[in-house]
Amino acid sequence: MRVVGEAEDLPEPDRAEGAPHPRETLSLFGHDTAETAFLEAFHSGRMHHAWLITGPKGIGKATLAWRVARFLLATPMDQADALFAAPPSETLDIAPDHPVAHRIHALSEPGLFLLRRAWDREKKRLKTVITVDEVRRMKDFFGLSAGGNGRRVVIVDAAEEMNQNAANALLKMLEEPPKNAVLLLVSHQPSRLLPTIRSRCRTLPLGAVSHDAMTGALQQAGIEADDGAALAELAAGSVGEAVAMIQQEGLTLYAEIMALFATLPHMDRARVVRLADQGGAKGAEARFDLALDLIDRLLSRLARTGATGRAPVEILPGEADLLTRLAPDMRAGRAWADLSADLTSRARRGKSVNLDPAALLLDMCLRIGATAERLPL
Repeated sequence: MRVVGEAEDLPEPDRAEGAPHPRETLSLFGHDTAETAFLEAFHSGRMHHAWLITGPKGIGKATLAWRVARFLLATPMDQADALFAAPPSETLDIAPDHPVAHRIHALSEPGLFLLRRAWDREKKRLKTVITVDEVRRMKDFFGLSAGGNGRRVVIVDAAEEMNQNAANALLKMLEEPPKNAVLLLVSHQPSRLLPTIRSRCRTLPLGAVSHDAMTGALQQAGIEADDGAALAELAAGSVGEAVAMIQQEGLTLYAEIMALFATLPHMDRARVVRLADQGGAKGAEARFDLALDLIDRLLSRLARTGATGRAPVEILPGEADLLTRLAPDMRAGRAWADLSADLTSRARRGKSVNLDPAALLLDMCLRIGATAERLPL
């Protein structure tokens, strides 16, 4: 397998911390509809040459891409042709002891090209974008004689990380795809891609997974979660987000943020200072980012409660009462929605100019308190 600019022992930009890499994950939970759609296209004999796999980060898009890649490279070419008698596959499952599965796991499959952010050897860190030089290396990949079953598969993860020149270079390949080639583009934010790239791909959208699917995925990753239902709701059905929440004690932090919101409309200043100090401490970047994310999620849930007139499924006990008290009507829902958008923009700008994290959290909390004081709660 061609891995652009990286060695196996270097950091991998497409690996979630604390979880197996998607190529090491054989089963996919909660996305049967997407798998069925791909298999139907495969068996129709008119399968599209490019697939755009979309959905929130951590939802299972990369795992699906690697399952498709294993399936395509391990399945005989004639199985997609109705003229031949080979029985059609009903799943994307490939036996773990299959030679293709072994080679993919070892990053040594010659029929697969992986395009992702490369390692910058001079700066000793991952590059921030996928560059055009990395895309151009695909020409060498396609220039080699086809081995195996004759197919070639490219995985791009994540597609929106390509810079402008890289995106244009990939577009040329999508316009004139090599014979028996399938390109799988993983995208968390497809709106950031060139419209011409999107138009040349068949989109395969993935949605939030259920509580049961979440539990199965976490167990497969060797992760036990005592509060599976709460975790699934807090992570918005994203397994990757759930893993991050477990590692960073997200439920505990969400409980602290709920307790802070419970003091509204007159926010407890001592709790505000404690949250700001913890999030702004040296080496607490992950907790700071998580605090921003969880505050935004609570604001979004307040907006939804006000707009719909009912609270969503509780993450923690007492949350429904808190949401209905702080967002009793559509007016309050709009106020929280507007605040969420404003704070997200401010947080983005603040991080870009390296604003002190504690000051940023403090400012956010003060704005939340000011909004609550203007509402008839």
